[in-house]
Amino acid sequence: MSSRRHWTLIGVLLAPAVVLPLWVPLYDHEDPTFLGFPFFYWFQFLLILVAVAVTVPAFWLSRQADRLDRVRHGLTPDAGDPTRTDGR
Repeated sequence: MSSRRHWTLIGVLLAPAVVLPLWVPLYDHEDPTFLGFPFFYWFQFLLILVAVAVTVPAFWLSRQADRLDRVRHGLTPDAGDPTRTDGR
């Protein structure tokens, strides 16, 4: 899989985590309730879990895509730790 496909897949994975919370009419009501919580509240908590579930694979895909991009540009596959100042 090319790095461009990786980045496209990452965008598709992250889109629900961005679009769903911004689409307020989707969850702007009280029914159905869950354990006494109105739909608005428990749906927001569910969105947190969805965001985590799509962010983790997107992160791993981005690391792989970055490695592919680095190799394609003639760099080492691993960027190393950007916080280090000793050049290792």
